[in-house]
Amino acid sequence: MALPGLLSLAIVACQTPLRPLTEPVPSAAPSREASTANPVARSRPANDLVTHDVVMKAAVSVFGDSTHFTSEADDSPDAEPTWDIDVRSYETHERVEHYIRAFTGSARDRMSERISRGTRYEPMIRAKMRENGLPEDLFYLALIESGYDPHAYSSAAAVGMWQFMTATGRGVGLRIDWWLDERRDPARSTDAAISFLRSLQKQFGSFYLAAAAYNGGPGRVARGLSRFASEIGDAAGEDRFFALAEQDYLHSETKNYVPQLIAAALVAKTPEKYGLTVETQPPFAYDSVLVEAGSSLGALANAGALPLDTMIELNPAVLRGAAPPDRSLWVRVPVGMDSIMTAAYRAMTPKEREAWTEVRPKSGETVEALAKRHDVTSRELGWYNPSLRTGKRGVISSGQTVRIPTRETILVARVVPDPAVERYGGGKATVHVVRSGESLGMIGQRYGLSVSRLKSMNGLRSDRIRIGQSLVVRAGSNAAAARASTAAASTSRSITTHVVRRGESLSAIAERYGTTVSRIKTLNKLASDRIKSGQKLVVRRS
Repeated sequence: MALPGLLSLAIVACQTPLRPLTEPVPSAAPSREASTANPVARSRPANDLVTHDVVMKAAVSVFGDSTHFTSEADDSPDAEPTWDIDVRSYETHERVEHYIRAFTGSARDRMSERISRGTRYEPMIRAKMRENGLPEDLFYLALIESGYDPHAYSSAAAVGMWQFMTATGRGVGLRIDWWLDERRDPARSTDAAISFLRSLQKQFGSFYLAAAAYNGGPGRVARGLSRFASEIGDAAGEDRFFALAEQDYLHSETKNYVPQLIAAALVAKTPEKYGLTVETQPPFAYDSVLVEAGSSLGALANAGALPLDTMIELNPAVLRGAAPPDRSLWVRVPVGMDSIMTAAYRAMTPKEREAWTEVRPKSGETVEALAKRHDVTSRELGWYNPSLRTGKRGVISSGQTVRIPTRETILVARVVPDPAVERYGGGKATVHVVRSGESLGMIGQRYGLSVSRLKSMNGLRSDRIRIGQSLVVRAGSNAAAARASTAAASTSRSITTHVVRRGESLSAIAERYGTTVSRIKTLNKLASDRIKSGQKLVVRRS
């Protein structure tokens, strides 16, 4: 879990509740048209395939995905700041003071950057906290978790602003699979974090114990409260966390989690007091357009003259640049552009909307040869064919069709780890090297693992393994390095490069690889943001 930071603006807002990004496949592709005053109030063209009332009732009450904020007036901007979590009672606590010094000392620049980033999401998060009856200043948990980075990725494979593991995220209603990872979506992951925090607060009767359980797990906190009941004694409210933290029981990270939250809230709400410079960013807001399964976001952006960077930034949960093949998708667009983008989508032919075409490989054709024949890389081909079966030397097994992605789709796809692979901390990973005659069942039986668990730990999509292949059988904090891929070319590289394609910008490339423009410029010693087609850029060095 990362250390980070956030500023206070009293731009708190009211918004229409956000709905899921996906819906069962529709018969038409209507827009969730909204106005700031009344998101339900615009009329539809007469040629819609379904009636206005039916569409609006379904879109607004179930599937709509738009957000509009109304700022709450601050009548006393110079008044003393207040918090709706108890920070004043603990601001002189030794660990809180330690983190205040850290946040305003060696981590000052990093803290300023993260607080500034948080201003983009603050109105949305505070509104959601308020609407769900939670203290708005739990907003600062995301500062501690990720520094408000929607694409934060921890060593334990926790992802997103609220740092959910795959299983936990799915348990609170997020879609996390090969096509979509809603942990990366600021609005959907905030909904999930609120749901989780509400259940934890109800369980423990304390927001600080809920925060500790969010970090260290509710089971451990519950066992600690029971085991040390006599030591905790008459401690009540938020004091119960500090009484439990005094025992030699919680992990140090969990003991320090609440002091970090308190320090972050103190610093981020009054950054000028600590000499931090904060740059306020435009609020995260959008409208949306419903598109059919398999539609290309890149093609839609081009049809509506929307910059690819904007399409990528507003749709962080979409991993492959397309609506998944099994579901329609609410594609987010800038506020007020839903009608324009809906018209652009409807004007496209079915062929123009497609994110890929399906082909039959030639007999004996390899993945590499097929990719080359269609002017894509083997890696890009793999993004759209996660279940593709291959034999020796990469020959594609017969009887399969292969999706060939369009260039527009690839340009808005993300380079991210497989969300299905989940790693756990705690010691070194144990690796088993496959021997002649062994199967996954035999290996699983030896180490007390099911075949499905073995496949999940190693990112395997079939039961096929080969002699000499390394498999993680007990995961640890360094499991990523130990995990072996099923492909022969799975050796990790210290440098990741990208060849610039026509129409790409540094910001679009940075989004794809989960990095920043400044980092790419530093790695490549670029003096400006200008790049050219065919240029080779280092995008990651590890």
